[in-house]
Amino acid sequence: MAEIRSLLLWSHLRSEASRHVLQYRRGETVRSGRGLAFWFAPWSSSIAEVPIDDQELTLLMRGRSADFQELTVQGVLQWRVRDPEALASRLDFTLDLSTGRHAAQPLEQVANLLTEKAQQITGDTLAEASLAEVLEHGVGRLRARIHKALAESGALAILGVELVSVAVRSIRPIAEVERALQVTTRERIQQDADKATFERRALAVERERAIAENELQNKIELAKRTETLIAQEAKNARRRVTEHAENERLQALAAAERKRVETEAEAEAIRALEEARNATEEANVAIYRDLAPEVLLGLAAREMAGQLPSIGQLTVTPDLVSRALARLDG
Repeated sequence: MAEIRSLLLWSHLRSEASRHVLQYRRGETVRSGRGLAFWFAPWSSSIAEVPIDDQELTLLMRGRSADFQELTVQGVLQWRVRDPEALASRLDFTLDLSTGRHAAQPLEQVANLLTEKAQQITGDTLAEASLAEVLEHGVGRLRARIHKALAESGALAILGVELVSVAVRSIRPIAEVERALQVTTRERIQQDADKATFERRALAVERERAIAENELQNKIELAKRTETLIAQEAKNARRRVTEHAENERLQALAAAERKRVETEAEAEAIRALEEARNATEEANVAIYRDLAPEVLLGLAAREMAGQLPSIGQLTVTPDLVSRALARLDG
């Protein structure tokens, strides 16, 4: 809003930087600019002020889906004046020179125009899809449609207005339908939760079964290893017994062989001794064979004398000596 002060017959106007001011005199443009401040004669001047900052327009629109469901759309639209002089020539932005306010409501007219165009686009877009499709994809689709239609609108271009941005915040059905959808959604969510719980329990059971199978497999493997160990120990015991028996057999064979060798050596020694004794006897016999009978007799007597008990006294008579000498001479 412009600030106007009066001094005697003259007035002074000061506008903000976000306002474009146009001064007319006798139907001609005297001044046109942004954030102007100047003196003017109220009785001969007409002044218009056009806001050139971004304007925000809240949208609340209604439509019907392809399956005849009522929908409410909430959004925000931002626009700004691109050509202030063109807009001032189409709409009345004249100021009340006593208050500095607009004599009419031109911004509401622009807002109504934008709302009507957005409402028309919304109705056409919602009617193309079912309720489920609108609730699932309608926000993005509707925002793109509104932005494209308003950005390419010839009516806005003539007014010197351009679109800045469009935001669709929500698309909602009536309360009864929304509650029904919420119930359906809650049921689906609950079913998904139950399914997740069941799957989690099934997974836990499967894991427990896998653990039990693993433990059983470990027990089986341990039993197999124990069986193998027992069999190996039995085999080792049999081998030790066999080796011990073989060792005993070999020791017995060795002892028998030693005994045989010793026996044979002893027999050989006895045989050699007997042979030597026999040879000695044969030699003695050979010696005695060639001796005279008297000599043999003497030897036998000497041998016999060696076998007789000792004689304390021996009496030799002359007769005994003479007989012996006679035998010797003979």
